[in-house]
Amino acid sequence: MVKVEPGLQSAAVVAERKRNPVIRFIKILGPGLITGASDDDPSGIGTYAVAGAAFGYAMLWTALLSFPLMAAMQFICAKVGMVCGQGLAGVLRRHYPRWLLYPAVMGLVIANTINVGADIGAIAAAINLLVPIPIPWMIVPIALAILGLVFFGSYRLIANVFKWLTLALFAYIGSAFFAHPDLGAVVHGTFVPSFSIDPKSLTTLVAILGTTISPYLFFWQSNQVVEEEIAIGRKKLWQRRGASDEELKYAALDVNTGMFLSNVVMYFIILATAATLFTSGQRDINSAGGAAEALRPLAGDAATVLLAVGLIGAGFLAVPILSGSAAYGVAEAFGWREGLDARPGRAKEFYGVIAVATLVGMLINFSGINTIDALVWSAVINGFVAPPLMVLIMLISNNRKIMGNRTNSLPINILGWIATAVMFAAAIALVFTWGTT
Repeated sequence: MVKVEPGLQSAAVVAERKRNPVIRFIKILGPGLITGASDDDPSGIGTYAVAGAAFGYAMLWTALLSFPLMAAMQFICAKVGMVCGQGLAGVLRRHYPRWLLYPAVMGLVIANTINVGADIGAIAAAINLLVPIPIPWMIVPIALAILGLVFFGSYRLIANVFKWLTLALFAYIGSAFFAHPDLGAVVHGTFVPSFSIDPKSLTTLVAILGTTISPYLFFWQSNQVVEEEIAIGRKKLWQRRGASDEELKYAALDVNTGMFLSNVVMYFIILATAATLFTSGQRDINSAGGAAEALRPLAGDAATVLLAVGLIGAGFLAVPILSGSAAYGVAEAFGWREGLDARPGRAKEFYGVIAVATLVGMLINFSGINTIDALVWSAVINGFVAPPLMVLIMLISNNRKIMGNRTNSLPINILGWIATAVMFAAAIALVFTWGTT
């Protein structure tokens, strides 16, 4: 199924014309890179910091485990969007019963709204580390600034802003070098998996998997490849259906780059907090900003500043993606007009969901809920929502009536089903452990 619409050239076609391999590589980076970067939102940062502070280097191996699994799932979601010409919720609505669609979207909206609130609070806390402005004073301006970008910016502007914000994640890699880690322990924690069968360990593991292989990433990835096609003029569904070999190849490279960046950042956050907080006996942290503040006497001001800057950039990247993915899911579930390139007046319900998710999330910060608890528990919720959704994604991507000749290859199927089994196993083990305590 190859698109031949004249004049509507995808990033893959444009990239092929670039002789310089570096420029060609940069040109094709887009939805996959942004999705991978958004995976390291303050929820992920807080979860990884909790893991490093509580368990030291023992959780480093999860970065190696999750990379091929999340890369496979995100590529499948991208392929579904490219082949079907619509997002994941739209495909579910067209081909599956509503009793499967609505619970999936409901879980997505709940988890994302909690995540939005925690992320807004984390942005304010990070700014407070650099400028002594009281955190409560910044909550409302931050939420309104994010809504302003989404409501009044074009899709291309938003995509470009998101793309540049991914650079903030390199701050976390840099901060780890100020931590002076134990190399022997790092190697052991990276290549020798270990964890205890107890509620705290399993909750942390489910949170890591839930914030790494997150439902909102599935919806965002599939919808963003559709947005990319709409941006080049493929506004009709029939124009977007199908994908050439070149488009799928570049989509895979884009997704793998984004997921690799995501997991490298995850790895170094766990490493930095393990080398400092765990080693010094500070096993419990109360906020994502608190993790950065706690590093100051252990790793120096530079590490704290890097972590704070990274947290701010990651938060401003993640909040609109969280609210946006919820809006895509709800809008497609009910057949509403949707898309970041549509004007708010022409997609009122879509932008309404974004506004409600952002404003409700903002209000969470005035409810007295502990920020780090909200971050970690939103990740745990994702860990329970993701497995059944992953089953649906695997069924969709192997259905010839939906995908034509673009069903999954054997290696992608193996990785996809392993990812699904791992998510189910972790969630079931956690429930079983809760029931026996």
